[in-house]
Amino acid sequence: MVVIDNFSPCPEQLVEDATTLTFSTWSQYYPGVRAQVTPRYFDGLAAILAPVVRDVFGFRNRLEVSGALYSLATTPPGDLALPQRIPHFDGVEDGMIAIIHYLTRAGASGTSFYRHRSTGFETVNAARHRIYLDALQADFRTHGEPPPGYIAGDTPIFERIADFAPAWNRALIYRSSLLHCAAIADDSALTDDPRTGRLTVASFLSAE
Repeated sequence: MVVIDNFSPCPEQLVEDATTLTFSTWSQYYPGVRAQVTPRYFDGLAAILAPVVRDVFGFRNRLEVSGALYSLATTPPGDLALPQRIPHFDGVEDGMIAIIHYLTRAGASGTSFYRHRSTGFETVNAARHRIYLDALQADFRTHGEPPPGYIAGDTPIFERIADFAPAWNRALIYRSSLLHCAAIADDSALTDDPRTGRLTVASFLSAE
């Protein structure tokens, strides 16, 4: 895990760019709406990312952007689907790295990372994927599905092992296989306005 403050050289412009885009629902995993970033998003970031990917994650031969999405958390706690009420992973493939970039100035919620209790997994790669899914179904039979609401700390099925607070223009960089979830309080005021809502950019990198 790497935390970088002052990640982008132009965070204010990125927020303004987001106000010009059309956001929509992309998947069952993210509790809100998303839009593809504009091309300028990665301007100036290569010099920051390359040494992190090389020195921290050990990838030296290739680094490519697989995708990058503006993300606004907007789903009320009572409307969350099951995949949004538990930690998730972004990918099981080797060489996949994820970035969460916070573009909210105040009152935002951060990101928590989890261990799956019955398997002990903190990461889910290709070899663990089926084992994890089967164990999770067994957990639901034993403990029941989690009630409506955002996950906020330990549960009978998951143990929170790390919690990272947000900050304006802060980025978290981590392996995509890590189990994690947005740490959103159920009483948070969720809005679809990029200037005042929980605006982040989720980026996905492929490296060798």
